[in-house]
Amino acid sequence: MAEIRDLRVEVDGLPIVDGVGLRLRAGQVTALVGASGSGKTTTGLALLGEYPAGARVAGEVRVADGLVGYVPQHPGAVLNPARRVGALLSDIARGQVRALPRAGRRAAARERIRQALALAQLPEGEALLGRYPHQLSGGQQQRVVLAQALLAGAGVVVADEPTTGQDAVTKRRVVGELAALARQGIAVLLLSHDLDVVRALADEVLVMRGGRVVEAGPAERLWRAPEHRWTAELLAAEAGVGQSPPAVAGRPVLEVRGLAARHRAGSRTATEVLRLPELTLRAGEFLAVVGRSGSGKTTLARCLAGLHRDFRGEVRLDGTALPRSLRSRTRAQLAAVQYVFQDARAAFDEHRPVLDQVARTAVRLRGADPGQAVAEALRTLAALGLAEELVRRVPGRLSGGELQRAALARALLARPRVLICDEITSGLDAVTRRGLLDTLTALLHDRPELSLVLITHDLATAAAAARIAVLDGGELVEQGPARQVLTAPRHAFTASLVEVAADLTVRDGAGPAVG
Repeated sequence: MAEIRDLRVEVDGLPIVDGVGLRLRAGQVTALVGASGSGKTTTGLALLGEYPAGARVAGEVRVADGLVGYVPQHPGAVLNPARRVGALLSDIARGQVRALPRAGRRAAARERIRQALALAQLPEGEALLGRYPHQLSGGQQQRVVLAQALLAGAGVVVADEPTTGQDAVTKRRVVGELAALARQGIAVLLLSHDLDVVRALADEVLVMRGGRVVEAGPAERLWRAPEHRWTAELLAAEAGVGQSPPAVAGRPVLEVRGLAARHRAGSRTATEVLRLPELTLRAGEFLAVVGRSGSGKTTLARCLAGLHRDFRGEVRLDGTALPRSLRSRTRAQLAAVQYVFQDARAAFDEHRPVLDQVARTAVRLRGADPGQAVAEALRTLAALGLAEELVRRVPGRLSGGELQRAALARALLARPRVLICDEITSGLDAVTRRGLLDTLTALLHDRPELSLVLITHDLATAAAAARIAVLDGGELVEQGPARQVLTAPRHAFTASLVEVAADLTVRDGAGPAVG
């Protein structure tokens, strides 16, 4: 269905993909795995004829029927923010029914949309058709883009981190859907850091590092007997994040009281999506908020940060109610509560060097001298593994994982009291994810004034926190010490998350049943 031969992509004289070759066969799933910045996305986009600006390209790319569907890692970047979900899907569906008699086109288009939403694991999809993309969770956005690809009817689908930001239940469903695509004769190229998903799906695996394929072969062989050191390191890092830290008994820093948040689908209608009577974050605490995609996790985070103002109730900082809107908060309040977005690329100005944007936080929110701000930014970025040469580039020249760490550095330059991290590990490989979680944990030791709120769908990631709060359908169903929630959950929904996550995790190389 598609083939890449000896692909080399250079940017500014540096190869970001070097000598990569692969074949995509009908009805099979081929997976590219590797760290952020290893060249996975650049290789996948080559099938669409898309390359970084100013890139020099050599090699050969062939696609049998010329039609390739692409599901990006950051779906918000490709969904038109000014159009409702229903309009975005209708644009594609209308093109699929033009050969039908005019009288039946509208009904046929609606049916195709309904089927695509169901296949993309959006059973509530028809209720979302009236919403704009920003009113969807990251997981819902991802599945809307998947529905677009399914509607287009491509013979090849490039799925770039398709389970990013999704809970274990939804992840298992997406695994089932991609497997169903392959059974229909579609060639699937899976770009993923999630080795459990790769195990469950892939027929062939290529491991990338530094733009090169360092190991390739049948999936079962790679899991049982990896030959390259980097492959073995990825598998070892996937084993877990270690033991949860003990709970802290500090004073309350951030408090939620009687919160009821809404999303508006139109000028008159509003849907309540989050009800939270009470939640407290204490000084020095690491709190993880978990739940399925669409459960209200990101809405809660945005209410705390002043990014979602359509709610009743109070958010208090040190006992003082914060204004609902970001624009009404003082500089001190803005600095005190900082937000790191799931889609780091969309949070940066594409035309300005990353270093300048990181340093600007200290200038604007703390009144720091510009020269001192740059020096502090360089120290913070270096501590997160980002060299000066790299961060002097514009955002488009950094990988998603590199930008995620730059976004964390930018928030830290405000010297916040509360740091809200929204799915910041969801697009990272196991090695980078563990390193970032270790960094967050170290921050709590180095900055005693700091408290962390980590929004995550992944229970293994949540295990790094001291306390876990579980949301389901906009309700807080359980909270407590991380170890207790993960090993002896009290609510049926939490128990189901733990069970599905354990079921999806593969032991001894045996893949889970997919259906």
